[in-house]
Amino acid sequence: MTRCLITAGPTREHIDPVRFLSNGSSGRMGYALAAAAAGRGWSVDLVSGPVSLAAPAGVNARRVVSADEMFAACEPLFAKCDVFIAVAAVCDFKPRAVAREKTKKNEMMAGDGRMLLELASTVDILKTLAARKREKQCVVGFAAETSDVENYARKKLVEKNLDWIVANDVSKPGIGMDAEDNAIVMFSNTGARVEFGPAPKDKVAGFILTWIATKSA
Repeated sequence: MTRCLITAGPTREHIDPVRFLSNGSSGRMGYALAAAAAGRGWSVDLVSGPVSLAAPAGVNARRVVSADEMFAACEPLFAKCDVFIAVAAVCDFKPRAVAREKTKKNEMMAGDGRMLLELASTVDILKTLAARKREKQCVVGFAAETSDVENYARKKLVEKNLDWIVANDVSKPGIGMDAEDNAIVMFSNTGARVEFGPAPKDKVAGFILTWIATKSA
């Protein structure tokens, strides 16, 4: 049986107990992939950031908040999986310090009305785990871009040591992030290029799995 690890949704990087940095990921694409993989009879671990979706049937779901928590949940599961699909929109930065209590507005503002927030890089979950990839293990990344989509996706494919990269243009209304539908182009490390959509995300998920299954058979 194929064992699959999928990340989904956004991460939240807290400034204080009530404020955080995040993004508009709904988790729908990752959850659709988890449901489709379970439907194929795969064993599925889903590590999800904060979303309003219910876990698909037959999926072992783990809820996390931050990038650090997502990495901690994924690290032991990655060592055991056959396929890793990193769909989550992980924040690239986090506040260098997190306040234990809600920070008052005047405490966050500089004298000229600007807010000063010192940031640090979050862990690059996909790149870190892909560097540990073993033979016949398939690692798939996602690239949500607003311009020059194919160029950025191809660079990410190489730089992060991936088998496949799934790219989509999130500048188009009704497609991609926080939308019901998606339109994708996939690139493999062997030179394949395939497109699909616009289509509902469950259909897109089936298309993606059909192609990556060739790497995990």
